[in-house]
Amino acid sequence: MRIVVTGATGNIGSALVRRLRAEGTHDLVGLARRPPSGPESRGVDWRPADLSTGACHETLIEAFDGADAVVHLAWGFQPSHNLAYLAELGIGGTRRVLRAVTVTGVPHLVHMSSVGAYAPKKDDRPVDESWPTRGVPSSRYSRHKAAAERLLDSHEASGAGTLVTRLRPGIVGRRAAGSSLLRYGVPALVPARALGLLPVLPMDRRLTIPMVHTDDVAEAIVAVLRRRAGGPFNLAADTPVTAAVIADTLGARLVHVPSAVVRAAMSAAWHAHLQQVDTGWLDMGLALPTLDTTRARAELGWAPTKDGPEVLAEVIEGMREAASDGTPVLRPRTVTGALGDAVRRGPVAVRRLP
Repeated sequence: MRIVVTGATGNIGSALVRRLRAEGTHDLVGLARRPPSGPESRGVDWRPADLSTGACHETLIEAFDGADAVVHLAWGFQPSHNLAYLAELGIGGTRRVLRAVTVTGVPHLVHMSSVGAYAPKKDDRPVDESWPTRGVPSSRYSRHKAAAERLLDSHEASGAGTLVTRLRPGIVGRRAAGSSLLRYGVPALVPARALGLLPVLPMDRRLTIPMVHTDDVAEAIVAVLRRRAGGPFNLAADTPVTAAVIADTLGARLVHVPSAVVRAAMSAAWHAHLQQVDTGWLDMGLALPTLDTTRARAELGWAPTKDGPEVLAEVIEGMREAASDGTPVLRPRTVTGALGDAVRRGPVAVRRLP
């Protein structure tokens, strides 16, 4: 198959490209703002594309022409203080991909949605794919994921003829994303090893997060492509991650602090540019449901290979060791390098990444 992957150098994209390249039977096209060099560039037709601007249109048309499937993974998490840019990349980028898919007649679009697209839970029961995708209003990420789902609704209603698959995973992680997560979530002055020195974790004990390993998500995408399976699919490990599990994995003692207090402290630190994670992520952790993955298991033959706490442990290990991979997005992170970037281009939370 000729398969085009947007966001092909990110956490999921790099794992998917590696997985498809190993089969040796596909014509792969990778789209990214910063294509890789070296070993990661082999076996893929790499093309630079910034989906946050309309200037990418011709690149998308050329890349999508003759494709059997497009896997749309491109999304942004930083700079968290530049909401306009994040909206242009996430919502605008999805709109631009759909326009190019329509023009070129791509028969199959696989869109990476998220548990973040779902409306807040009513109780602790896992939800299936029929749960409303209205998002969590106080989370920017969640609102953008829900808005992208509406674009997919309009595309399908238009009768364009494209088979659309929507994957809705929990939080996706692996060891090699450690440096990337440090860069996006931890202030530049904090060394990776400091994660092992946290004595207490002040957090609302109600926090519950569905997680899934990156490689398991890549396997689900491969199954969708092989079976040409359309519609939405939840993807999550069997056991969600709780505040208690997070504390235990960090080697810290959980101290229950009501969410309102945690949120106020988190908001103050974010507005003061002391840390770059906005309060919407906390709101999602408290509001979003856990996921029923029956459909993915039954129709894709999919099953997670790692449990939620196992995924978290691997992610934390990767962050402690500043683990990395061979793409620009997953490049190594060091305190000196992060400080140099902050001096030259400003904090991650406010700068436009190159």
